[in-house]
Amino acid sequence: MVNSTLVVTLYVNPLTGNDTNTGSRLSPFKSLTRALKLTKIPTIIHLESGNYSAASGEVFPLVIPGGTTVVGNEAKKGAGILIYGSGEHQSPSFGMQNITLLLVDNACILGVTVTNPSVRGTGIWIESAVPTLANNTLSDCGREGVFTTGTAKPTISDNIFVQNTASGLVMAGHSQGEVLRNVFQRNPLGIAISDFAAPTIANNKLSENRTAIALSRNAQPVMRQNLIAQNTQGGLLVNGNAVPDLGNTQDPANNIFRDNYEFDLYNATTQKLVSVSNQLNSSLVKGLVELIQINQVAVSTSYSDTPTQSPSQKIFASPELDGHWAEPFIQALVSMNLTHAFADSSYQLDKPMTRAQYADMVAIAFNPFSKILAPDFTDVPKDFWAYSAIQIAASSGFVGGFSDRTFRPDQHVQRLQVIVSLVNGLGLPAVDSDILEVYSDRHTIPNYARKAVATATRWGIVVNYPDPKVLASSRLATRAEVAAMVYQALVAIGRTPPIKELFN
Repeated sequence: MVNSTLVVTLYVNPLTGNDTNTGSRLSPFKSLTRALKLTKIPTIIHLESGNYSAASGEVFPLVIPGGTTVVGNEAKKGAGILIYGSGEHQSPSFGMQNITLLLVDNACILGVTVTNPSVRGTGIWIESAVPTLANNTLSDCGREGVFTTGTAKPTISDNIFVQNTASGLVMAGHSQGEVLRNVFQRNPLGIAISDFAAPTIANNKLSENRTAIALSRNAQPVMRQNLIAQNTQGGLLVNGNAVPDLGNTQDPANNIFRDNYEFDLYNATTQKLVSVSNQLNSSLVKGLVELIQINQVAVSTSYSDTPTQSPSQKIFASPELDGHWAEPFIQALVSMNLTHAFADSSYQLDKPMTRAQYADMVAIAFNPFSKILAPDFTDVPKDFWAYSAIQIAASSGFVGGFSDRTFRPDQHVQRLQVIVSLVNGLGLPAVDSDILEVYSDRHTIPNYARKAVATATRWGIVVNYPDPKVLASSRLATRAEVAAMVYQALVAIGRTPPIKELFN
């Protein structure tokens, strides 16, 4: 006997639907409110483009019960699907609140835009629940985009929190859960963590907020591999008795703090914080902080400068490397145990690199998180030497396949493809294309890649030898060039110090 769970699928279209319809694809409801009244068993509710507001029949707050998944436009982070409104909710912890959505139990909301226009309004309220929020946009809320409290343990991933009046995300009470790969931009506070909340905050990008992350009371978040850049006041502010986990020698944090105005890290408490392998501007670290770089023999306290790899340090000797312009990069990668084994066990630095070799290098160098399910490429059997590396690189966004479901592992990669791949795989924040003026052949850069090339240039990833003014975007990338750019990308995300005195 086969056990199965019946799942109901409903459709909503605020433009063409009617709440007297059946809720099928051909006969959709007009309002999400109507669909939610029918969620007695596991239900998937598909939202078509349009505004979901009081004017279209919505009654707020909208309560998404456990077992219900609301799906909009995940590919575009909810673009064109706006849930706009506010209603009163009596919170057991915080009293009466004005909220747009209440997520209950294991509810899921995917691919919508949420705006609460009310003063002190919250987009999504989560209290002692374990919901999933992914690929949404929380914008222009009167207070914050998302508020979690009680014993909430949500998974909040791949969302955009932009231009909310007070905060992008607030985590209070005993909240835990995971906050992964989100973008927080132009909020007074990107993330505020208070009370006894102890979430994992990893691989997020926080930029152009006033303060990126503020901790208070007894907050104890775990922070890993976040990019905290260009915030108008500062990066991480620690108040009260808060103690963030900023890494240890077995598990370095690898957060990047860059170009923040007043401070990267401000410890306003009386207890010492320990920072392990975070990229910080030493002049922007305030308060009692011990800075540790795990690659250093010595431990430096409070305001030490980032160490620099000496190009003269040779980990091993090789006639092929001796005198080669890329030798310092290769030596540095060897010292970090990040060398990759080509199929023929040879560097062959000036030969073009294949797609399989590139996937192998980024998989080892970055050990990236999986973002999507990697496809089974028809031309990459499981016994292929780079099968695992290709799966890792594909699932993390560094590489992709072709429309015929092939990967073409022996095809060579162009310099432009490497540059775009590194920017996309690492999720670096885009910069203005004006920086491309440094290249004499900038007119050869395709329009689709200009932002990525500008971003890679700004973050110091692009390596052009012997002429730094010539990008040569369409030329096949040599193994030396890829190794150098991968090393520079590791520098950009704070995994390793820069190599000085290479070439001009």
